[in-house]
Amino acid sequence: MTTTTTAPNATAVNTLRILVAGDIAPAGIEYLESQSDIKVDVVPVPELKQEDKLIELLREHDGFLLRSNPKVTAKVLANPGRLKAIARAGVGVDNIDLDAATNAGVLVMNSAEASTITTAEHAFTLMMALARNVGPAYKTMSNGGWDRNKFVGRELYGKTLGLVGFGRIGRTVAERALAFGMTVLAFDPVFNADTALDGKVRLVKSFDDLVPECDFVSFHVPLNEHTRNMLNAERFAKAKDGMMVINAARGGVIDIPALIEALDSGKCGGAAIDVYETEPPAEDDPLRTHPKVLCTPHLGASTTEAQEGVSTAACLQIVEYLRGENIRGAVNAPGVRLDLDPAQLKFVDLARRMGRLIAPMCEAGISDVTITCNGDLLTGASDTIERMTLVELLSARLDTPVNVVNANLLAEARGITIRTVNEDKARTTPRVTIELTSGDTKRRIVGSVFNDGMPRILEINGYHMDMVPVGPIAILLNEDKPGMIGMVGTEFGSANANIADMALSRKGDTAMMVLKLDVEPDASLLNRLSARPGILKIVVVKMPTLD
Repeated sequence: MTTTTTAPNATAVNTLRILVAGDIAPAGIEYLESQSDIKVDVVPVPELKQEDKLIELLREHDGFLLRSNPKVTAKVLANPGRLKAIARAGVGVDNIDLDAATNAGVLVMNSAEASTITTAEHAFTLMMALARNVGPAYKTMSNGGWDRNKFVGRELYGKTLGLVGFGRIGRTVAERALAFGMTVLAFDPVFNADTALDGKVRLVKSFDDLVPECDFVSFHVPLNEHTRNMLNAERFAKAKDGMMVINAARGGVIDIPALIEALDSGKCGGAAIDVYETEPPAEDDPLRTHPKVLCTPHLGASTTEAQEGVSTAACLQIVEYLRGENIRGAVNAPGVRLDLDPAQLKFVDLARRMGRLIAPMCEAGISDVTITCNGDLLTGASDTIERMTLVELLSARLDTPVNVVNANLLAEARGITIRTVNEDKARTTPRVTIELTSGDTKRRIVGSVFNDGMPRILEINGYHMDMVPVGPIAILLNEDKPGMIGMVGTEFGSANANIADMALSRKGDTAMMVLKLDVEPDASLLNRLSARPGILKIVVVKMPTLD
């Protein structure tokens, strides 16, 4: 059943139509209904899960407000009609195809900050409950038992907590841990400082440095190629005996078979888990039944205050954007600036692709970024190019959504120096150069847009080429010796992974292969290649399609 509400005195001429998923907290809907220029259509989530119906409805609305359902796919966004903005009442936007939304000019927003305290409190609650055996003690009591001697716990006072990810949620957990008298360490690859929170939190340079010092480790990172299975058997081997683990971030950051093995051996003293790769997890999932695991059904943001907060914040954001008043919480940055001319927008898109390509090569924290825009055409677009570059450099490693509005502030907060200059304004063919420092290593990427309107990468770290960055791309650094190209081609062929195009470049005694692929290579292929003699490094990046 669909419920439609038009605020009093709304006129047909200027009315904004907003589609609202039925599970949005009433506080947000009440706000929308109070606005004279808003027409609200509330539709139950099961109806919106019918893809054809969702497509039809979105084409007739200016904005869409939802939570974790339904999924807004590329098919849904292929012909968006009058849709201009999607607002997610909550943190993640995993159910929205961001590339498709960006290509369609649809701004995607979320209201992540409204659930910061709730999520941090749940992570801290899990840690306390784990340390004091609250879960198994409750089960024993509810079954008529007592056995208090079996449930001797551990104090938090004086223990060391390691935070993986030091964004807004990680910092909020740190504040609570410090109040309990804990020593707090943190690892965040894009936080370029030695300490935080007035020197009370020590920042370490790598996850491997963090693990051996910790009594507890809590995760507050997004799930991506850098964080998947980051706590694995190798890292458990480096940990203190009995280290306890808390994950209220994303399923997949912990290698579950390795966790179970560590729990069984006593290497891991216990795990508190709120998130899972598949939700809900299977009934026979070992996390549900293991005696040393405390599990909850993804309750991180599930409080009355948080649900009302994210709902109201999302409603405010979407209305402000649709009215042209403000932009807050934007996730897909390219949808934000639509007032540049088409030629400038092509260089904005180029900068986005360049930042995404070079980001995985920055394994240590980024300390400085210099962006050089050559050519008069880019003078008016340099600010947008700078922010788009930062979005791609930071977003893969932060749990905080990064956009053109907050990218500079997030970089500044992490001690990253940013410099953008316009040079050689008379240059006939404009180009963009991104240079940055990651640890002790300098990184550089150069690109341009030629007369055919295609974005092109001309150089990566001194290796010169001419490559259009589209789709899945594998970058291989290898020793420059006979047989390397054939070996790589054979490995891809044996894995039935087609190479659509290849760019080669040589420098000294090394070479770089840039492979454009039809599909992303699987982990087994990458592992085999990494083990091959002469292969020095492999990076895989999924690039956006072209408009």
